[in-house]
Amino acid sequence: MRPHIVSLDQASREEAIVQEAVNSFDRTPSPRLRTLMQALVRHSHAYLREVRLTQTEWDAAIRFMTDAGHLTDDRRQEFILLSDVLGLSMQTIAVGNEAYADATEASVFGPFFVDDAPQIEQGGDIAGGASGMPCWVEGSVRGTDGNPIRGARIEVWQADDQGLYDVQHDDGRIYGRAHLFSDDHGGFRFWALQPTPYPIPHDGPVGAMLESAGRSPYRAAHLHFMVSAPGYRTLVTHIFVEGDPQLEIGDSVFGVKESLIKRFERQPVGSATPDGRTLDGREWSRTTFDIVLAPGDV
Repeated sequence: MRPHIVSLDQASREEAIVQEAVNSFDRTPSPRLRTLMQALVRHSHAYLREVRLTQTEWDAAIRFMTDAGHLTDDRRQEFILLSDVLGLSMQTIAVGNEAYADATEASVFGPFFVDDAPQIEQGGDIAGGASGMPCWVEGSVRGTDGNPIRGARIEVWQADDQGLYDVQHDDGRIYGRAHLFSDDHGGFRFWALQPTPYPIPHDGPVGAMLESAGRSPYRAAHLHFMVSAPGYRTLVTHIFVEGDPQLEIGDSVFGVKESLIKRFERQPVGSATPDGRTLDGREWSRTTFDIVLAPGDV
């Protein structure tokens, strides 16, 4: 496509609109809000001018956002999905979680976290009756100084082997999520499900956009973590399954980091479990995830 040539007179008219909109925020009381709004105006106008957006395209964008708003409720967040698939969520995480020593890398929060998940004890099961292969997860929580962190709150959540989270059902069921606290040595251990790839919800405007762009809605297999402790930076992250074919295809929300890919070792039927649990002739897996939290003031 040949580049659109804009005359000096037209460019001047367009720039005047930009400056007028930017200047309208000059008296914003909050310096931070003023910075955010003026930068938003400059960058959004620059996009419109670069692509020479048509009125028809702008109307379609407004309809897209309207549809996303109508679909969003307390159980589904289409705008988080949009942020995720555009890479904006991961970019925000990168900006807000600067690398520090050997602290564990962060990843996307996603739209399926729920407050007040059930508490389990060490060795408990987060599956809640959901279908899937049992998976033993163990590890530790420490600071970048190497000292174990006692009593860290560890939130974990995941989909079942059909790719669905509990909140995607309408009957109020709870599964695939819980929280526990690290022990006196910073350790933790629990049963979960072997993660499997699944598509993000793609029956709405975000899914239609991905289809139009020829992009897959699938996420690489993963297990969510959020880890917090007084004096430390809260960590939101995942662990991913080594060898998952979806890692080669790509993660629809760009959440994969090499350091977060872990080995999930399949265990033969009948093999002894770490806690003596009887699995009734089922195969199971196990993995280790050692978590390092950055200080809260970095």
